[in-house]
Amino acid sequence: MEKVGAVMVVGAGIGGCQAALDLAESGFKVYLVEKTTSIGGVMAQLDKTFPTNDCAICIVSPKLVEAGRHPNIEIKINSEIEKVSGKSGNFDIKINENSLYIDKEKCTGCGVCGQECPTEAIDVFNEGLSLNSAVSVKYPQAVPLVFCIKKDVCIGCGICRGVCKTQAIKYDLEDQKSNINVGSIILALGFEEFDPSINKYLGFGKYKNVVTSIQFERILSASGPYSGKVLRPSDGNVPKKVAFIQCVGSRDNKFGNEYCSSVCCMYTAKEAVIAKEHMESLEPTVFSMDIRAYGKDFDKYIERAQDEYGVRYIRSRVASIGENPHTNDLKISYEDEKGKIKEETFNMVVLAVGLNPPDDAKKIAEKFNIKLNEYGFLKTDPSSPVDTTKPGIFVCGACSSPKDIPETVIEASAAAGQVNTILSSTRNTLVSKKEYPKEKDVLDDPPRIGVFICHCGINIGGTVNVLEVVEYANTLPDVVLADRNLYTCSADTQSLIKEKIEENNINRVVVASCTPRTHEPLFQETIREAGLNRYLFQMTNIRDQCSWVHMKQPKKATEKAKDLVRMAVAKVRKAAPISEMPLEIIQSALVIGGGISGMSAALNFAKQGFDTYLIEKEAKLGGFARNINKTLEGIQVGKYIEDLIEEINDNKKIYVYLNSNIEKIDGYVGNFKTTIKIEKGIVEIEHGVIILATGADKYVPEEYLYNEDSRVITQVELEKILSSSLPEFKDKNSIAMIQCVGSRNEEHPYCSRICCSDAIKNAIEIKEIDPKKEVIIFYRDIRTYGFKEKYYRSAREKGVLFIRFDEEKPPEIVKNKKDLVIRLESPKLGEISVKCDLIVLSTGIVAPSEENLSLAKMLKVPLNEDDFFLEAHVKLRPVDFATEGIFLCGTTRGPSTISESIAQANSAVSRATTILSKDKLVVGGIVSRVDKDLCTGCKICVRICPFNAIVKDEEGYAHVHEALCKGCGLCGASCPEKAIEIKHFTSEQILSEIYALGGRQII
Repeated sequence: MEKVGAVMVVGAGIGGCQAALDLAESGFKVYLVEKTTSIGGVMAQLDKTFPTNDCAICIVSPKLVEAGRHPNIEIKINSEIEKVSGKSGNFDIKINENSLYIDKEKCTGCGVCGQECPTEAIDVFNEGLSLNSAVSVKYPQAVPLVFCIKKDVCIGCGICRGVCKTQAIKYDLEDQKSNINVGSIILALGFEEFDPSINKYLGFGKYKNVVTSIQFERILSASGPYSGKVLRPSDGNVPKKVAFIQCVGSRDNKFGNEYCSSVCCMYTAKEAVIAKEHMESLEPTVFSMDIRAYGKDFDKYIERAQDEYGVRYIRSRVASIGENPHTNDLKISYEDEKGKIKEETFNMVVLAVGLNPPDDAKKIAEKFNIKLNEYGFLKTDPSSPVDTTKPGIFVCGACSSPKDIPETVIEASAAAGQVNTILSSTRNTLVSKKEYPKEKDVLDDPPRIGVFICHCGINIGGTVNVLEVVEYANTLPDVVLADRNLYTCSADTQSLIKEKIEENNINRVVVASCTPRTHEPLFQETIREAGLNRYLFQMTNIRDQCSWVHMKQPKKATEKAKDLVRMAVAKVRKAAPISEMPLEIIQSALVIGGGISGMSAALNFAKQGFDTYLIEKEAKLGGFARNINKTLEGIQVGKYIEDLIEEINDNKKIYVYLNSNIEKIDGYVGNFKTTIKIEKGIVEIEHGVIILATGADKYVPEEYLYNEDSRVITQVELEKILSSSLPEFKDKNSIAMIQCVGSRNEEHPYCSRICCSDAIKNAIEIKEIDPKKEVIIFYRDIRTYGFKEKYYRSAREKGVLFIRFDEEKPPEIVKNKKDLVIRLESPKLGEISVKCDLIVLSTGIVAPSEENLSLAKMLKVPLNEDDFFLEAHVKLRPVDFATEGIFLCGTTRGPSTISESIAQANSAVSRATTILSKDKLVVGGIVSRVDKDLCTGCKICVRICPFNAIVKDEEGYAHVHEALCKGCGLCGASCPEKAIEIKHFTSEQILSEIYALGGRQII
C-alpha cells in the first residue's frame, strides 16, 4: 500500500495547532479537524498563563493566525469523524462537517447578524456567565472568524438573513460529507472539565457565587462577561474574600477521580495572583492538600504569590460549603492540620476543577480502533509517550493524561516527530507553496502611514486611553489613517489591516500593541500579504512599556503611549525596503549528549534519513539513567537503554563519538561547523541543526550525615541495593526517607520533579519484599502528579507512613552510640522521634554549572538563574532556543522524568525537522552594512562581534557575513568611523525617534 504525504490532526487546541504547524512546515499536507466552530481550544479561554503571567490570547493568537493562514493546513471546523479504515501510511477517513447554516466562504465576520438577532443563547465560551445571540461567533478573536446559527434556539425570524449584505445566511445549508486520505493521524482531543455539581456539598449550581476555575478565568478576562473586573455573579459586587478550593474532582474516589489533574495547583495560584492584580483589596485564600508546583520556576511563582501578593494557603480538604441567603456569602467548613473543625465566611468561592478525559474519547477510540486506559484517557506507553495502541496513530496533550500547556506543546511536536519517521519518504508530495503578491515599489513614494492601536482588552485599554492615542496619531506627519482594535493580533484584524492598506494606499505601517518579540513576525507577514516589504513596518510596545508599568498612572501612561507612537511614526517614515537571501541547508544533525533523550533524538533523525552525529563525553551511551533499574510506571530502564544502543549501532545514519568533547562551534542555522576532540585527535563536522541533550547531575548531599555514616544513603543507592537483593538489607527493619534534599532551598529553589516518585517507587518495593518493614517518608509536599497518584495511594495502602514537615523546621538526624534517630516537629503530630536502621535521602537534580556555562558561550544561548538552559518561551517554545537552529531536550532544560525526556527528544527533532526538511532558508533582513568609503580596516568590529559574522576581506575592509549576523548592533556602536550601520536601525531612523521624543522632526 502506497504511503500518503498527508496527516490528519483531530482537535485544534494548542496541541493540535502546534502539531499541524510542525507537520506543515516539514513538508506535509495537514487536515486540522475541530468539532467546535473555531480553533484554539481551552487556551483561548484563559486570561493569563503561569509562571510568566503572559496574556493567553496574546501568545496563542499568533499561532492560531499562522495555522489559519498556512497554505498547507486545511481547517475543517464543526466537524466529526464518522469512519476510519486503513493502516499506518494509508488511512481513509470519512468526516461530516456539520452545517453552520452560514456560508463560511461568504461570511466576513462583520457581526451585524449577531447584533440584530433578537434571540438570546447561553454563551458557552464564557462558561454560561453571559448570553449571546442565536447567531454568533465562538469568541471575538476566533480563527476562522465565521459565525454560526444555533438551530436549537433560533426562532427562524429571518432578521439575520435580511441584514447580511454578503447573503451568507443559508437556513437550509446541509451537512457536508467528505473522504480524506492520509498517511498518519494525531489525536489532540483535549479534555473535559470535571462537573463539580456531582459533589452536592460544594454547592456548585446551587449557590451563584460558587464558580469553577474556568468560569473564573472568563471573569478575569478582558473579553469576559465582566470585562476583566472581579465581580460576584449573584449581585455584581466586588468580593473581598475569595476562597480557592483545590482537588475538586481529583485525588477523590468518592466524588471524582483517583488521579491528580496536574495543573490545578498552579492555575489556582495564578488566578489568585491575577485577581489580586485586578482588585488590590481582594484577600485570596487557597485550601489545598499538597502544593504540586513541580514545573520549571513553579515553586518561585508560589513563593511570589504568598510573599508579594499575600495569598494565604490552608492545608485542608474542604468538607462543605453553605450559603447565607441574605448576603449570598459562603461559609466554608474545614478541618485544620491539628484536627480542629473550623468555619470561615467568604464572599466568593472558586472550585479548582480537575481534568476528565474527553467526552467523546470512548467513541473516538472505537472508531480509530485504539485502547483507553483505566481512567478513560487514550492509552499510551511510558516508553513511547505519544504512541497509541495502533501503529500510525499518535496522541498529544491532555487526552492521554492531565497536563499543562508546555507538556502539551512538547507532545504535539513529539507526535509530529513520530509521524516524520513514518512518512519522510512522502515529504513535499502534496504541499503547495505560499504565493505572495508582487512587492510594491514604494521606495521613492512619499510616506503614507497607517497606525493601528490595540486595546488588548484591558491589558492596554484598562490603563491607556486608546481613543485619545488614536486621535493624536491622526495629527502626526504623513499619517493617513489611525485606527483602534480590541485585539490587533486576531485574524479579523489582520484582514482589516490588509483592507485598509489597499483602501488608503498605505506604504508604511505602525502597530502599537504588545511585544514585538512574539507578534512582530505576524504583522510583518500581514503587510507582506498586502504587497508591502515586511520592513516597511514599525511596532511599538504600549503594553509592557505603558499599561503594565504605569498601571496606577493612566494619564501618564496615555501620554507615554502618544510619545511611543510618535517615535514609531517618525522611524517608519525613514524605513526602506530590505531584501533577504536564500541560504543552502546542510541536511544533517548534531546531537550533544548520549543519554536517553540524546539517543532518542538521534534515532528519530536517522529514521527520517538524516545523517546524525551523536557526541558523548563518557565511554558509554546511556547517561545517568544507567543508575536506574526501573521507573515508577515500570519501564525497565537497563533493557530500554541496551535496546536503544543496539538500534543506534545498527543504524548507518548515526555516527557515534564516545569519550568526546566539543571544542568549538561555528556557523549558523543550516550551516554549523563543530570541532570535536576525540581519543584519536580532532574531528570537524558540518551540520544544519543542533540538539542539546547533555543532561544534569544528581545532588551530592553535604547534610544529614551523608558520607559520614554508612546507614545514610541516597535513593539511587537504595535502588541498587533493592535490585541486587543484598543480604545486609534484611536487618534494616526501620527505614526513613527524607524528601527535598538539595531541592526547594535557597541554593536550589526548585522542585526536582522525580524525587517523590523515586521515594514511593522504592518504598513500595521494600513493602513488596517484606511487608513487616517499617517505611516512613518525611515530606513537605507529595508531588505524584497525574497518574502517579495511584502509586502514592498504593504505598499508603501497603502501610508506608507519610509525615509532613515545614520548610523552616526540617528533620534532624541525631547519632547516638548505636542508633540513628530522626527528630522532627510535625505540623500535625507535634514533636516526634523515630529510631531508624536506614535513612534514605531523596536528592534533587542539579545543573552541571561549569559545563553548561561553557556550552552556553559556544552556542551563544542563555542559562536561567539555576544554570539550566533557557528555552525561547516556557509555554509555546519549550524545546527551542531563541538562537535559530538550536534545540534542547531532557534534563538539560530542567528536571524531568524519563518518559518526559523521551517526548522532549522527539519534540526537539520535530522542531529541527522544520529546518532540515527544506533545501533553503531565507536569512538576512536586519543585518549590518559596511560603507567601504568610511572603513579604515581597524578590525574593532571583527574582534567585538559575538557571532563571528565580520571578517577582513582581501582589500582590507570589514565584510559582513549576512547569514551569521544577528543585527545586534555592537559593530555599529563600536565603529569609530561610523562606517557600519544596521539595516532598519540606521542612524537616521534612530535619530528620528530621538528627535520625535523631544518634539522635533528630521526632514
